[in-house]
Amino acid sequence: MFDKILIANRGEIALRILRAAKELGIQTVAVHSTADKDAMHVKLADESVCIGPPAARDSYLNIPALLAACEITGAEAIHPGYGFLSENARFAEILAEHNIAFIGPKAEHIRIMGDKIEAKRTAKRLGIPCVPGSEGGVTDDDEAMKIAKEIGFPVLVKAASGGGGRGMKVARTADDLSVALSTARTEAKAAFGDDAVYLEKYLEKPRHIEIQVLGDGRGNAIHLGERDCSLQRRHQKVLEESPSPALNAQQREEIGEIVANAMRELKYSGAGTVEFLYEDGKFYFIEMNTRIQVEHPVTEMITGIDLVVEQIKIAAGSPLTITQKDVNFSGHAIECRVNAEHPATFRPSPGKIAYYHPPGGLGVRVDSAVYQGYTIPSNYDSLVGKLIVHGRNRTEALMRLRRSLDEFIVDGIDTTIPLFRTLVRNTDVQNGDYDIHWLEKFLATGGLD
Repeated sequence: MFDKILIANRGEIALRILRAAKELGIQTVAVHSTADKDAMHVKLADESVCIGPPAARDSYLNIPALLAACEITGAEAIHPGYGFLSENARFAEILAEHNIAFIGPKAEHIRIMGDKIEAKRTAKRLGIPCVPGSEGGVTDDDEAMKIAKEIGFPVLVKAASGGGGRGMKVARTADDLSVALSTARTEAKAAFGDDAVYLEKYLEKPRHIEIQVLGDGRGNAIHLGERDCSLQRRHQKVLEESPSPALNAQQREEIGEIVANAMRELKYSGAGTVEFLYEDGKFYFIEMNTRIQVEHPVTEMITGIDLVVEQIKIAAGSPLTITQKDVNFSGHAIECRVNAEHPATFRPSPGKIAYYHPPGGLGVRVDSAVYQGYTIPSNYDSLVGKLIVHGRNRTEALMRLRRSLDEFIVDGIDTTIPLFRTLVRNTDVQNGDYDIHWLEKFLATGGLD
């Protein structure tokens, strides 16, 4: 086991990693920008190192500064959390060259799954069902038209690199395709430095289902069930739950085993999430995230397995000690991402938190690194924290969520708490009757008015 790890991240995920490390008896090093000098993980870590000014490129993305921090403190490993350098294959390689362990998968797996075209090819080879579409990138508009007609309109033009909805455009008819291709390429180039795009069949009312996996790199891998992340805005997840209201136990086991078998064949190491669109009883692979997910707590709540602890153990060389038979699903969990944003316009709302009162009680968890008097900087994402509730069933979880949201107070800034208070009282949400387009339609029709 490691004696000391460096946490190459900030906010709630940095604090989450710190807690897991401390429970394993591991010393922690927090790195921070000048904007984060008063951050909670900095206050609680055994050591801290300032790695640069507020801009992420000069601090949290500054690889030489992170290496220097490891050398200064004697940290043997780096946990990248999510975002920043967590899915940067070259970063993982550089750490290996400096004999520093990367708490994550092999660089080759990060690279494969980071290229959406190569990820789809790999998924097909491993027996994972995929969305019909082009076999690779499309550079010629005539070729794209031919493929689109073969798979049928509407089609989705997607960037081969990156994610988060950038470089993604829908062409509903042949007349729309040329503009969609041009726009997606331009966005992809600006966001990811790569204008490669590919085509997929556009599904009209799919759900977003993802399977959590753990592998030890030795051919052992398990799945920990699914998360339903269908409530989204601009392809960004807003609320996640597990198990999905759309799946039954047989479907869960079937798709879970398909994914786990694929990870065994791939000899995947660490935590990962294989994401699908689900429509009319069929699963379609869209991508794999080779890191811990923002929404990992819902899986922890229904399985009792600490995913971050398992990540650290695997990276330290321990074989997977949990078998598939050891994974038991209990009850229902729901997570709300509370952001420092206006609940209707989603305008960012950085600033000082004048009063902070998180909810509590049985089955309530708040993963947050903020505190009363803390100032949320404008330099990074707007996540205030994650409210996660667990109940014996979905109805109990929803009522617990409703009660917890009514208790949650964050004054001094705008937050999305009022949005969640509205959603949890909505009949469609209560019935689990929604798809990935539902929330945007709800907001467009004045759902918060």
